[in-house]
Amino acid sequence: MSHRHPLGLWKGLPERVLAREFQGWNMTYEMIADCAIDYRRCRYGSSKLQFRGPPADVSQPFIAFLGGTETFGRFVPRPFPTLVGQQTGVTTLNLGFPSGGVDVFNEDASVLELARRAELRVVQVFGAQNLSNRLYQVHPRRNDRFVRPSRHLRVLFEDVDLTDVHFTGHLLSKLRAQAEDRFDLVADDLRVAWQARMEALIERIGTPTILLWLSTRRPDDSDRAGTDAPLFVSRSMLDALQRPGVTVTEVFLDPAALRETDGMVFGDFDIGAAQGLPGPAQHHEIADRVIADLPRG
Repeated sequence: MSHRHPLGLWKGLPERVLAREFQGWNMTYEMIADCAIDYRRCRYGSSKLQFRGPPADVSQPFIAFLGGTETFGRFVPRPFPTLVGQQTGVTTLNLGFPSGGVDVFNEDASVLELARRAELRVVQVFGAQNLSNRLYQVHPRRNDRFVRPSRHLRVLFEDVDLTDVHFTGHLLSKLRAQAEDRFDLVADDLRVAWQARMEALIERIGTPTILLWLSTRRPDDSDRAGTDAPLFVSRSMLDALQRPGVTVTEVFLDPAALRETDGMVFGDFDIGAAQGLPGPAQHHEIADRVIADLPRG
């Protein structure tokens, strides 16, 4: 059974009104909508990022989990990093950041230092859309936020008005709808930027590192790489990251199971978001797969 939490004075307002009122105030809306779960948000070192708590004791050996909304575990009482810790007895550090991409971790010295100190790092495979590149800039922390286009993008899509675009998903759908052939150039640029950023992240945090693939498609399914997260990432891109000490754990998320919300806790207006994220059963599955692939010895 799912549990929904009312939004107090906002209850009864049409969802389209809320979306307009909270545009640009996404963090505030998220905090209101998620108030049914106490995420016990915390910071580490001098980082400005708030992660899911309680704070981990990093004075003893620990596994660091870096990722986005799925790793954070939005709408679920116990996300897979917590489950891995409970089932193995090893301290786990949840560095999942909602809507975060590879840029948010590459630019945070405190997070990089913590990841380097870990016995093992588990890095969720990010999509290629939420990072700054030679076509557009994203917000340094909310990597799904579109900040501004580059001159190159303006020239390439001079016929597209971007004044109403605030998120990378909206940006890419608008560019694709305008011209599929030109959009291929955008996707190629994003892949190149992603490869370089992921290489840099692995170099900075060290090994052993597990790259965690969470998706409704397989890495080999190139036909859906432009529509299913992690966007634009392919098997060849993952293979290029592998080296001694870097492995890949693949978890296929059943789309039908994602539509189920049993055991999830969310606000009245969050059912759409909840149906696109793993529920408790899938977090258990992810934890089991990670545990099975932990280095031995």
